[in-house]
Amino acid sequence: MVREVQKENRIAQYFRETRAELRKVVWPTREEAINLTAIVVVTIVVMSIFFGAVDYGLTQLIAFLLGH
Repeated sequence: MVREVQKENRIAQYFRETRAELRKVVWPTREEAINLTAIVVVTIVVMSIFFGAVDYGLTQLIAFLLGH
């Protein structure tokens, strides 16, 4: 019976501490969130193009070296 009380207290304590930590969070404004999302999307597109070009170049090099 003591273990049940301790387990319940731990769960309740976890949720109290989680709620307290979430109150400390400084959430971004809508404008900040939109700007950061745009930065992430642009970075992904640029990196995809870069890695696609590297992959294509290496594919062509291997094909040339193998005589295809």
